[in-house]
Amino acid sequence: VQLQASGGGLVQPGGSLRLSCAASGFTFRTYAIGWFRQTPGKGREFVANINSSGGTKSYHASVQGRLSISRDNANKVGYLELNSLNSGDTAVYYCATCRARVAGRCLPDVWGQGTQVTVSS
Repeated sequence: VQLQASGGGLVQPGGSLRLSCAASGFTFRTYAIGWFRQTPGKGREFVANINSSGGTKSYHASVQGRLSISRDNANKVGYLELNSLNSGDTAVYYCATCRARVAGRCLPDVWGQGTQVTVSS
């Protein structure tokens, strides 16, 4: 089971990025996927998740309306689109498979490598 996040980078405040999460080694279409982020000195924070079919999505309140999660099961890729970015969004972003969802939030199982997002002018 392997997940690889990519697409991070340096972006100006108000800008946008699209992160990708490429999956291999498992039946991607049968797993819910979650995105999390981590800043130095803090634990990983839930950002968003999407169920296996892509029909149900949940977001942390702090990103609701600015971030959009999606997936392409045919190509085994998950996406997180980040819009209207601000300095508070600066973090390492991780994708993960979800072993369960509680109150709409992903309980992570397998983690991918993270991708750094830096919002700065």
